[in-house]
Amino acid sequence: MKFSLFAHMERISDDQDQQQLYDEFIQLCKIADDGGMHAVWTGEHHGMNFTIAPNPFLNLIDVARQTRNVRLGTGTVIAPFWHPIRLAGEAAMTDIITNGRLDLGIARGAYSYEYERMMPGMDAWEAGQRMRELIPAVQRLWQGDYAQEGEFHSFPKTSSSPKPVQENGPPIWVAARDPNSHEFAVANGCNVQVTPLWQGDGEIEDLMGKFNAACEKHAEVPRPKIMLLQHTYVAESAADVKRGAEELNRFYCYFGAWFMNKREVSQGLIDPLSDAEIAAHPFYSPEAMERDLVIGEPAAVIERLRKYEALGYDEYAFWIDSSMSFERKKASLERFITEVMPAFQ
Repeated sequence: MKFSLFAHMERISDDQDQQQLYDEFIQLCKIADDGGMHAVWTGEHHGMNFTIAPNPFLNLIDVARQTRNVRLGTGTVIAPFWHPIRLAGEAAMTDIITNGRLDLGIARGAYSYEYERMMPGMDAWEAGQRMRELIPAVQRLWQGDYAQEGEFHSFPKTSSSPKPVQENGPPIWVAARDPNSHEFAVANGCNVQVTPLWQGDGEIEDLMGKFNAACEKHAEVPRPKIMLLQHTYVAESAADVKRGAEELNRFYCYFGAWFMNKREVSQGLIDPLSDAEIAAHPFYSPEAMERDLVIGEPAAVIERLRKYEALGYDEYAFWIDSSMSFERKKASLERFITEVMPAFQ
């Protein structure tokens, strides 16, 4: 099982300097590269200071210039916000600039807040249909001389300009949860990204079951790879485990508030959550986070990850967004590299 880093510029308060946040993001990416991690992933979001990432290609090109070996992944671009010709060309140019290090993760998107601003009137179903039209179009544009009469995009014969460095283009990863998404990814020769979010090991097993079923249904297609994305904190002590769980619980309370899209947003920041609101959440709690996320001292983290490796996951992405200070994120990542990863070599 390979290990990678998943990170954004993460901002929950206007007293956090955005330039400093970007510098810290780059520092984490360099630690991942120096430590022998397989890849760095960063996503796409708009108008949300919670996860600042308006164009992951910009970030990844900069990361490429400051690292040596890591693969560089979009985790993920939001399909309905892209025209297929534009995505094919920008991904190919990124592949050229990064010397063939790009992996292209694509999702339908998750936040109604973004849909309302970028594609008013679109719902999650339409976003999924747009993704299903976009991915085959990008693959064919990389091959060249492709015309399309689609539900969402139609265009005369076109070739991606430029063409990517990697043969057949960068590997495409599809963010999948339901069985149909797994089947679509496998049938189209794409790898699969999954995240259980806060739902724990039962969801991790269920997601692998859906992937295996999709592979069996499309046995004529070579088995793709599957990556597990999960919040991770490697603690230095038992007391630090408890502190990490409290901090990740705070993160998920903010995540849930953004997802519900009912709270006032000003200057790209959600109205702060009070300690009482966090404590009153119906199912997020520090105890649940410690149970369902990968939070623990190194030996406990190794034991947890061995289970995921045994299930068949090819890659584990250390999701570092957590509302923690940079110093705590950095220390956790360094412990992961020095005390956890060697057990899997």
